Amino acid sequence: MTSETTLIPIPSEFIIPFAGYLIWSCRFDFGYVVLVGDFGNLIGSSVDHVFGLCVGRAFIMKYGEYVILKEEHLEMTEKWFKRYGYKAIFFSRLLPVVRTVISLSTGFEKMNFKFSVYTFVGSLPWSCAFTCIGVWFGKDWEIIYLILSQWK
Repeated sequence: MTSETTLIPIPSEFIIPFAGYLIWSCRFDFGYVVLVGDFGNLIGSSVDHVFGLCVGRAFIMKYGEYVILKEEHLEMTEKWFKRYGYKAIFFSRLLPVVRTVISLSTGFEKMNFKFSVYTFVGSLPWSCAFTCIGVWFGKDWEIIYLILSQWK
């Protein structure tokens, strides 16, 4: 989760369901997986926020291609953020792509760290849902890969 939210293309849509499978096989605890996923998202989002705060939009636009960040992704999150404020942070955590770049926009806008609360709470449904998928599929967890690989 930390890697994904710092724009390293390791999608949580694959990692968290596998952790759900490990819960099913009695190796992990559900609450632990959800909290670790959520804190991982918070850490990565905080890194992006500080990065956006320190280097600004121009730097991101110049080097964003190296982390598969397109200008339209950034523009979309900026519009969301300007229109909905803190609510955008909460709801963006539920959307692929947007969830990984919204924190840069909070940094560009010099938002205080109140965004951390919205990030943490907004990430809980994501972590819970994908963990439940892994638990539900249990021994057939490879099916998750097939389904999600078509989605990404």
